[in-house]
Amino acid sequence: MEELIPMNLLRAGQSAEVSQIQGPIEHVHRLEEFGLCRGAMIQMFRPGNPCIVRMAGNKFCLRSDDLLQILVRRNGHALERG
Repeated sequence: MEELIPMNLLRAGQSAEVSQIQGPIEHVHRLEEFGLCRGAMIQMFRPGNPCIVRMAGNKFCLRSDDLLQILVRRNGHALERG
């Protein structure tokens, strides 16, 4: 089984499954409202700060936050461009 890594270590084109979101409860709940929760499949579209992540056909931007950490398991699927 693939180890957990911080989402910000994903390279463009890598996909992963969200395993844990750690941080202040109000921040975690806000991400869950967007659908970013345990089991969600994401693809890194553009790494960096802020990064752009694709999830369920939508793209959204996340800024790095010292108080919040999103841990994922890579699954190696390539990003579909188009």
